[in-house]
Amino acid sequence: MDAMQRIGTAGAAHAVVVDAVVHAVVDSPVGPVVVAVEDGAVTHLRLPRTDGGPAADAVGERVVPEDDPVLAEAVRQLTAYFAGDLREFDLPLRYAGTAFQRRVWDGLRQVPYGTTTSYGALAAAVGLDPRTTARAVGAANGANRMAIVVPCHRVIGAGGKLVGFAAGLDRKRTLLELERRATGGPALLF
Repeated sequence: MDAMQRIGTAGAAHAVVVDAVVHAVVDSPVGPVVVAVEDGAVTHLRLPRTDGGPAADAVGERVVPEDDPVLAEAVRQLTAYFAGDLREFDLPLRYAGTAFQRRVWDGLRQVPYGTTTSYGALAAAVGLDPRTTARAVGAANGANRMAIVVPCHRVIGAGGKLVGFAAGLDRKRTLLELERRATGGPALLF
């Protein structure tokens, strides 16, 4: 079967896209979030553009989530996360990055829901010397293409300051506050 072939089902309202990049848009407290899937794995989770619109460029065709079982599950889990009902994602992921970046992203997935860490602490947690790699860890964090699922928003500056988030510090603050409310944690200081 051709990887880009569409398979129609008699009487079905939607075609099923097999092995093509597809995406859906999920409404969220930070605006429209785009989640993309290819070949049975999540490849992108993009936060809104600065103009507030969905960042859907270069992530394939927009489909009804039910057209792809992994996409449907990703949308379900994201919806539960934004409702404060999901603390840990269980999705197949396909990273596109260097071995160093993947190491950092795996480390990000170990930062518990409702908590924060610093770039240096993250470096140490993945077995790196924070004195020499904290900035490289920050750059890898910034290259993360699966925000929220790979929770780069949980990394803050060493002094507890809210720093570095490609989608904007207001969105980072909103995500941290969402998790704080769900855990009943202390009020945010930033």
